[in-house]
Amino acid sequence: MSFNPIELWGKMTIVAQGVVVVLIIMSIYSLTIAFERFLYYRKARNQSVAYAKMVTGFLKQDKLQDAIDASKKFKNSHVARVLSAGLYEFSHDIKSGGSGIKGHDMIEAAERAIEREALVTTADMKKGLSGLATIGTTAPFIGLFGTVIGIINAFRGMALTGSGGIAAVSAGISEALVTTALGLFVAIPAVWMFNIFMNNIERFQVEMSNSSNELIDYFIKRRGAGAQLSA
Repeated sequence: MSFNPIELWGKMTIVAQGVVVVLIIMSIYSLTIAFERFLYYRKARNQSVAYAKMVTGFLKQDKLQDAIDASKKFKNSHVARVLSAGLYEFSHDIKSGGSGIKGHDMIEAAERAIEREALVTTADMKKGLSGLATIGTTAPFIGLFGTVIGIINAFRGMALTGSGGIAAVSAGISEALVTTALGLFVAIPAVWMFNIFMNNIERFQVEMSNSSNELIDYFIKRRGAGAQLSA
């Protein structure tokens, strides 16, 4: 029995070939998702660093609108998304004169806007990762299904020949080993990439939380300064 991939494919049953095709499709899908998420996270990281430096300068000069306008240039930045939501809410209340709105109410409104945007941003970051998790957990079982089919074919070969020689079982055993190996080959990278991406998201969530807290502190200080001036 040759271990040439083309010859192995020709010796496989239709069911085993179907298992191989499904696993190959799952592998291509997981690699596509991984490549797209890698580029997305890299842009998010780089743009967030750039926006954080820019918005710090604007806030020191109390240029809220400039900080909001700058966020539009960093569409992939998670920090820009959550900060711009809070900045827009706070600046809108200021422009409206804060009619009927107390200082702490304005800050709470900005906090809620930040929380809503943080949830949406986190959901966007997790797009496609459920597919990686599904592939990581199901690929070994699909490969195991092919293994069972291969073992059945091996016993069938033994029954047809009336002997347990290597020639009788080689086709079924090779079929079982190939599908098992392919299932693990698809599952291991998918699980590995899923865990790496989830760690990235956790770091991004920490960055969003820290940036949001710093922005809320800025709002509190600004409202406090305004109250002292009015007094």
